[in-house]
Amino acid sequence: MTSATVQAQPVQKVSFWYHFKQWALTFLKYLSLIFVTFWMLLPLVTCFFTAAKDTKEWQSTSVMALPKNFFNFSNYVEAFKLSNMGVAFRNSLIVLVAVCFLTTIIGTQLAYVLSRFTFPGNAVIRTAFLLASLLPGIAMQVAVYKIMGTFHLINSLWGYIIMSMGTDVISIYIFIQYFENISISLDEAALMDGASYFTIYSCILLPLLKPAIVTCLILKGVGIYNEYYAANLYLQDKQRIGTVAISLYAFTGPQGSKYNLICAGVIITLLPALIAFLLFQKQIYNGVAAGAVKE
Repeated sequence: MTSATVQAQPVQKVSFWYHFKQWALTFLKYLSLIFVTFWMLLPLVTCFFTAAKDTKEWQSTSVMALPKNFFNFSNYVEAFKLSNMGVAFRNSLIVLVAVCFLTTIIGTQLAYVLSRFTFPGNAVIRTAFLLASLLPGIAMQVAVYKIMGTFHLINSLWGYIIMSMGTDVISIYIFIQYFENISISLDEAALMDGASYFTIYSCILLPLLKPAIVTCLILKGVGIYNEYYAANLYLQDKQRIGTVAISLYAFTGPQGSKYNLICAGVIITLLPALIAFLLFQKQIYNGVAAGAVKE
């Protein structure tokens, strides 16, 4: 046996174990992805199956059993009518647009003042916002409910909008972070050219905050659209001023819940968010990616 043959055997053995290790890691990676995807899609799939079943079929079969007719749209029509979902979508759209727009304007203006101006109480205000973000929202509901009742804002859509605007401390800190990363020389140059502080904010700094605004709009929009607890608590006239999140309350009662109609309603409520994501996914990805990087 030559020396070349003796040296070739360890090389082949190392090469085999190296490729086996790479194959095992790749297999585990894809297996974990498939496992996580399965458990994430399982509730949606079972919801889709249940929504295609009539009441008798739903009561007599398992949630994992395939429906007899996948194109049974009667549950969707009934869910849309009984829950008054057209009014619910209108109310949710009003709340979503009003809260996101006003929160962005107020949040960016407040962040501009706190980051660009030095005045007595600046640090106190920042600390107060920090403490407010650390407190759990559920622990403050008694005080918030009393305040809402004092100003007669309970069972009012605009009262709910005002209440939702005051719970966005995280977005203010995101805006402050971005303002602090923008050079103050832009402000000084604009002041020398005769621009006012409002012109500097609206025409120079606000367009530079686009990544932060997109990030905050995503976080706030998803939270407002899915909000159930506060909407159920403060919007008590659910047929007139109810939102999408609480429109499915019509299918629950003391004699049980109609889960086939609830699942149909859930799928209907998912469609606007899915369509919005498909239309603006490029802007969403760019905004989140840019908002995650500090320059």
